[in-house]
Amino acid sequence: MEIINIHQAKTQLSQLLLRVQHGEKIIIANRGKPVALLSQYQEDKQPKRLPGRLRGQFTVPDNFNEPDEELISLFEGEED
Repeated sequence: MEIINIHQAKTQLSQLLLRVQHGEKIIIANRGKPVALLSQYQEDKQPKRLPGRLRGQFTVPDNFNEPDEELISLFEGEED
């Protein structure tokens, strides 16, 4: 990784982008202090979320929101 100052990055942006396209990562610094990383853009490969796509494949029990006494006793340290 190479460190480039802001002025150099502004004047050589096209060349820096070509280097980044070939896999390089470049640190841009302001007065010698790194402030940004120039790297390749990575497309999000996760599929889009489709609400309702699992409709009908499972059911939520009627007591879903009821407290689980066994679980509560485990947390509170009480025994039956």
